[in-house]
Amino acid sequence: MARSKKQPLRKCIVTQEMYPKKQLIRVVRNKEGEVFVDESGKRNGRGAYLSRDLDVIEKAEKNQVLNRHLNTSVDAAVYEELKTAIKADEK
Repeated sequence: MARSKKQPLRKCIVTQEMYPKKQLIRVVRNKEGEVFVDESGKRNGRGAYLSRDLDVIEKAEKNQVLNRHLNTSVDAAVYEELKTAIKADEK
């Protein structure tokens, strides 16, 4: 019998719902204080996960959810990069 590999679950910081890690986008703050989108999901630093949905990204930007989770001010360019990544996935 072959065992199926267990899917790691992570929680979206906006919707508070659990999803498989592959269905979420990770945003990271490293030790230098830089905030960026982590496509691989393996970069070092404090991470926060968001659903791959434009409404969720806009809600996170409006309510400054990433600022609270990453304990820093998140630049608008990070939100634009998230929106671009989601639009690219939809195509």
